[in-house]
Amino acid sequence: MHNIHLPIPFWKMSGAGNDFIVIDHRKPLIPKERMAEFARLVCRRKFSVGADGLFLLEPSQRADFRWRFFNADGSEAEMCGNGARCVARFAYMHGIAPARMCFETLAGIIEATVADVQATVKMTSPHSFRFDRQVEAAGQMFMVHSVDTGVPHAVIFVDDIEAVDVLGLGRALRFHPVFAPAGTNVNFVGRTAEGFRIRTYERGVEDETMACGTGVTAGALIAAAKGLADSPVAMVTSGGVALTVQFSGEKGAEVDQVLLKGPAHLIYKGELTAEALIA
Repeated sequence: MHNIHLPIPFWKMSGAGNDFIVIDHRKPLIPKERMAEFARLVCRRKFSVGADGLFLLEPSQRADFRWRFFNADGSEAEMCGNGARCVARFAYMHGIAPARMCFETLAGIIEATVADVQATVKMTSPHSFRFDRQVEAAGQMFMVHSVDTGVPHAVIFVDDIEAVDVLGLGRALRFHPVFAPAGTNVNFVGRTAEGFRIRTYERGVEDETMACGTGVTAGALIAAAKGLADSPVAMVTSGGVALTVQFSGEKGAEVDQVLLKGPAHLIYKGELTAEALIA
């Protein structure tokens, strides 16, 4: 790809199995008009690095830094809870920001705290709660709840979380007309003897991901609003990692001070060459 300064140093990060490519982009390396295609190419599994998304960290006049976040399909997204935790740890490790930091996203200014491998982010204020909407998809009727936790999420409670066809049902609901034109992420939440389990079909990745921070936040807030839980709420993701959501305020209405906590791991670092971008 022309006008891209190669090789490009990158770091692979994982937030509960939600994996990302992170690049220090304070000195520009990728032209703006190439970013979406670049993200799509490097996020391909088996042909390139492979990831659920790409973060480019850039200077900000309003915060410690700003990010550009691209999903694996090249679409730019407003917010990502697990990505925010990974980016916070990356920024702290590289002296870009202190342990208590704030950074600029399309969803607003995000506050975060890093302590060893644990990262806690203050999520954007949730809005657009909607409950008990019956939606027909894939020949079935679902009771769907929804909320925007930085990006739109649908939440469905199920009896057998392991038996859910997350890919098939998630895709049918993600593109359902009731969520047009933006579409939605889709979360299936089940209760086990150990607590809550959640599985997420993620918009932009277009598949089940091992974890979704905004999805866990949505699941926890909806569970609390339905009288099934109190803050803090722990949810075990598809990757087997528990993420914790803490919040205050009136359940299902004026909820604020929403915190998402969990591990953010550095997996490896390397350099992207031109061969990582072969289509």
